[in-house]
Amino acid sequence: MSDYILSGCSAADLTKEHFESIDVKYICFHFMLDGQIYPDDLGQTISADELYSRMAKGATTSTSQVNIAEYVDYFSAFCEQGKDIVHVTLSSGISGTYGSATNAALIVKERYPERNIYIVDSLAASSGYGLLLDTAAAKRDEGLSAAELADWLEKNKLKLNHWFFSTDLSSYVRGGRISKTAAFFGGVFEICPLLNVDYLGRLIPRKKVRTKKNVIKEIVQRIEDNAEDGLDYSGKCFISMSACRADAEAVASLIEAKFPKLNGKVLINNIGGLIGAHTGPGTVALFFWGKERVD
Repeated sequence: MSDYILSGCSAADLTKEHFESIDVKYICFHFMLDGQIYPDDLGQTISADELYSRMAKGATTSTSQVNIAEYVDYFSAFCEQGKDIVHVTLSSGISGTYGSATNAALIVKERYPERNIYIVDSLAASSGYGLLLDTAAAKRDEGLSAAELADWLEKNKLKLNHWFFSTDLSSYVRGGRISKTAAFFGGVFEICPLLNVDYLGRLIPRKKVRTKKNVIKEIVQRIEDNAEDGLDYSGKCFISMSACRADAEAVASLIEAKFPKLNGKVLINNIGGLIGAHTGPGTVALFFWGKERVD
């Protein structure tokens, strides 16, 4: 057992069982659905099926990050156990939680000056953030100290590649990210936007692709072009999806056929409440280790 705590948050979109199996702790974000606040607790309070079913019927959503007071209580509990902490946050490019965690760590350090708290901005999201934590847990188990692991994360986090596509633009309209007119023409012409996470951890539209069939081919091409060691890629590959498992399985099947050295099958997770409140149903996201993000 490690002498420090490796920690993240629920927006890493791993299952509760996965977090437990790799001994990574997590703190929960919050989201609001039709005026009611829920913890983003990996589907324990409200299932992904119910969330996306209600969103498809027009439910309103909003989200809130973990605040400083919550982080202070969370970190303090581990310090009281005599543990140092490596806490990896959701990307600062899409959330202010890195700042909240950093400020909380300063407060907790004043109470427990003998403890070390390392805060790492993942510059990652959803199960890409999850893959980063999964890999960090393996590095911890290889014997890296807390300081060494924090340093490894800082040096390698931009090698975690994220690619997304969406076949349902309704939540993007409700969130004000695209206009109703753009969504209308997107539907008429079967436009599926392809996006990725850039080097600043921001979600960036990269290409408009016509038809679901073509965007599935396009996202698989991205791993062919960018994976570590090309078609000899031997790392893990994670997918997260929102109420479109068949699409996710289609992507996974193509990848498994093209990458025979993968470390296990492609793991498919649900996009959780925090990220899903913004994307809505119909999003598939692909994550793998590859070329360093430079734009």
